[in-house]
Amino acid sequence: MMGHQVILKRMGDTVDSVVVVEWLVTVGDKVTVGDALVRVETDKVEVDVESPFAGTVTALTVAVGEEVATGSPICTIE
Repeated sequence: MMGHQVILKRMGDTVDSVVVVEWLVTVGDKVTVGDALVRVETDKVEVDVESPFAGTVTALTVAVGEEVATGSPICTIE
């Protein structure tokens, strides 16, 4: 089965990138739609990114502390 890439959505009108604060899942975790995957920090607040898919996390493609641009893949769910 092909995995679904989770793409970082824009967090606000002026937010072009965020910093990964903490992964809330690990590879092998089962998730459902709406589960929090990762906590990211904008210049103003910390926000949890929710899963748009149900399945099993197969890859985390960004590291804690990494700056991630809007529209970038952050993990894969199968």
